[in-house]
Amino acid sequence: MNQLQVKRVYLPADEADGHRILIDRLWPRGLKKEAAALDEWCREIAPTPDLRKWFGHKEENFGDFSARYRAELERNPAALPFARHIRELLKEGNVTLLFGAKSPTCNHAVVLKNWILTKDLGSV
Repeated sequence: MNQLQVKRVYLPADEADGHRILIDRLWPRGLKKEAAALDEWCREIAPTPDLRKWFGHKEENFGDFSARYRAELERNPAALPFARHIRELLKEGNVTLLFGAKSPTCNHAVVLKNWILTKDLGSV
C-alpha cells in the first residue's frame, strides 16, 4: 500500500507527495494558490472553529484536542466518505494531507491521518 503522509502546506511540493489535499478550514495566510499545488481542498474535514480556537495549537492541549477531534470526526457526515476517498487514492499512489499549523507533530492532520488509518471502513 502507498503512504498516507502529512506535510506543512508551506513546504515545496514534491513528486513523492502524490495526491495533495489541504485539510484546513481556512486558507493558509500568505500562500498563493499556485504555490500550494493542491489537488483538492477539503474544508469540511477540519476541526470546528470552536475546537480549533480552544486548542490554540498548545501542546498541553493536544491530548484532549485529539480525543475531541476524533469525536467530531465520528459525528461529521463528511468524515467517512473522506476516509473512503483517501483509501481509494492510496490504491493509486501516495496521498499527502496538507496543513498550515507550525508544529509538524501537534496538529489536526496527525490526528486525522491516524483516524483514517485505524478506522474500520469495511470493504472499500
